[in-house]
This record gives sequence, C-alpha cells and structure tokens, in this order.
Amino acid sequence: MPAPNQFIVYVADAPASARFYGDLFDLKPVFETPGFIAFDLGGGIQLALWSRVPFDLAEVNHRTSELCIAVKDAPASVDALYEEWKAKGAKVITEPYDDAFGRTFLVADPDGNLIRVAPVD
Repeated sequence: MPAPNQFIVYVADAPASARFYGDLFDLKPVFETPGFIAFDLGGGIQLALWSRVPFDLAEVNHRTSELCIAVKDAPASVDALYEEWKAKGAKVITEPYDDAFGRTFLVADPDGNLIRVAPVD
C-alpha cells in the first residue's frame, strides 16, 4: 500500500528557504536544483522545498496546513526550542502556550508556511 514519503512546501525562493529550514532543523540538503531542494528526515521521509511550480502561488487558495515537530520532555523542551528559534530569527506567530494537547507554539517560514512545535503524543 502506498504511504506518504515526501512533504512538499511551496516557497518563493527555494535556496533561501533551504537556508532557513537547514538552520532551523540543523539539516543539509540531500538533493538540490535551483527550484527544488530536499532534506532527508529519516525513515525514507523527505521534506522538499519547491519554488518552480507550474502555477501562480498567489492564485492558490490560502494554505491551511502546517509542519509539526513533536518533541519529548515537554514543556521545557518546547520553551527551549522556542527561545532557540526566536534567536535564529524565525517569525513568531504564537508564543508558547498550553493547549489541550500540551505546550505548543507556532512560527512561520519566509513564505508564511506554519511550523508548530508540540509534545510527543
């Protein structure tokens, strides 16, 4: 049975976004072209950044998805990652707060794509 193995995030500038994600997640690209850059997340899963799409991103409906990074040892690890990412210049959407599933926060990449940090379920 097929299973998802690559998550593609549409961006305006793949190399700039790759620098952002590479710095944020301490990753190096495993595949690079001027408009498509992929990172290995382990287990056969990749995160890809794509800027040379065959359509106008501005005409696509508002994006409502988010990447989620689930961390152990919450809430301390969530707060620590928030401080680290804020120091790296990530755009803060919400500061850490307690939700039904635990401590969480949201940042955005340079294109406004959301990245959530939350505890492991």
